[in-house]
Amino acid sequence: MAGLVDIRACARHIEALQRPGGDIPWIEAGIWDAWNHGEGAMGLAIAGRETAARRALDHLAERQEADGGWTGDLGASVPLDDTNRHLVPGTPDTARDTNFTGYAAVTVLRSLLALGALSDLPRYWPMVQRAMDFILAHQTLQGDIVWRARDGDEPLETIDSLRAGNASLYKSLECAILMGRLMEAPVDHWAQARRKLGAVLRENDARFDRKGTDRRRYAMDWYYPVLAGVLTGEAARARLYARWTDFVKPGLGCRCVSDEPWVTAAETAELALACLAAGKRDQARTLIADLAPLKARSGGYWMGWQFVEEVVWPYERPSWTAGALIMAADALDGLTPGSGLLVRNWVVEYPVRPDAEALPAFLSA
Repeated sequence: MAGLVDIRACARHIEALQRPGGDIPWIEAGIWDAWNHGEGAMGLAIAGRETAARRALDHLAERQEADGGWTGDLGASVPLDDTNRHLVPGTPDTARDTNFTGYAAVTVLRSLLALGALSDLPRYWPMVQRAMDFILAHQTLQGDIVWRARDGDEPLETIDSLRAGNASLYKSLECAILMGRLMEAPVDHWAQARRKLGAVLRENDARFDRKGTDRRRYAMDWYYPVLAGVLTGEAARARLYARWTDFVKPGLGCRCVSDEPWVTAAETAELALACLAAGKRDQARTLIADLAPLKARSGGYWMGWQFVEEVVWPYERPSWTAGALIMAADALDGLTPGSGLLVRNWVVEYPVRPDAEALPAFLSA
């Protein structure tokens, strides 16, 4: 896989961005949120940068707020400079995003597996429990989870639910359930929440984007139900096939949005993971290979390529882009323990008993 992704160079780039306190911003100038911090942490762990990965996990635990959530910068709101090339963080808008909070479960489990350090799970288990409490407090009666924390007594119905974010939370709950079983802790309530979430994602699409914004133009809305295991088998392959030509630019990668001539490295790496989850290994490898022109000589990957103007845009190398490429390379070639965590369902929705399933081999070894 070294010919497709230089894992060491990507990890060096992430570690160079990491700050003394352990936090991993998007870029040197700033922008931080728990989800993208987690991408960097997992990349470091998979690459064997143990000290840096542990610093990232510890920072995440220290930064968690009392109710289990995290306040993060809204990177999408960050403007570009006068040249239209570089992000200018300034003082970004912030939010307490449920998906970003839930991703802590994925971050902890994937990092500890890669480091061969599941014995350290008790250290981070309280953080995972609080994060799951935060998520479940924002699940509606219909099963979807609103995208941000409510403001005081704000009704959940007044807050939108996002398809991609909810699919990601489906995987986060799975990771939390697996860790709960390792800790011999009750997980029935998490399993029930995940069942409801899976059902609404598959059967009640009207619960998403119900506040007027149609996000189906975003690639993440398309592939995340497959990547997260909400859809499997033929249903997963059918979903990818249905909009493949809308999003995939042959030879370049995956568009971030269907109506813009802009392929992005992170979305392409995640689509490769979705392809692996759907059993499309050749397509996954091709997607990663197509990103070769976006490799930066100094490490990491450029965020994206505007293929009409034929320019790198924006001129940034986010930590989370490097992390996503590391995880895709790892999953494709099985480089570290737990490499299949993100591309398979490890918890069935309706077991005979919550503890009836055998633990995956990489957890029970």
